[in-house]
Amino acid sequence: MPNSDESRDEALTSLDRRLGALEAERAQKMDPSVHLAMGQGYRFLGEVVGGVLGGAGFGWLLDRFTGTTPWGLVGGLLIGTGLSMFYAVKNATSMTKIQTEKLGPLPGIPDDEDED
Repeated sequence: MPNSDESRDEALTSLDRRLGALEAERAQKMDPSVHLAMGQGYRFLGEVVGGVLGGAGFGWLLDRFTGTTPWGLVGGLLIGTGLSMFYAVKNATSMTKIQTEKLGPLPGIPDDEDED
């Protein structure tokens, strides 16, 4: 280890330069679509879990105030599950449409009928 303060400052400056170069290299290699896909996956998970738990919570509250013990919770779970799946499919469809517009149509498959 160097003894003087100047050599420590030089070492820190050199280390900072090398760290900056490494971070710049990693930033160029990273694909931004990976982060987008992870975000969409977490959003899907949040919608499904939130819908089920939210429906169960509302059903439980309904049971507590009206005295219909199992039916509010069961109905809330079913309604919450249905709504969460509806919104998850709706968002997946819209994301598929956006990606299809971005990438273009898929190539067609040639017909085998012409070979006969």
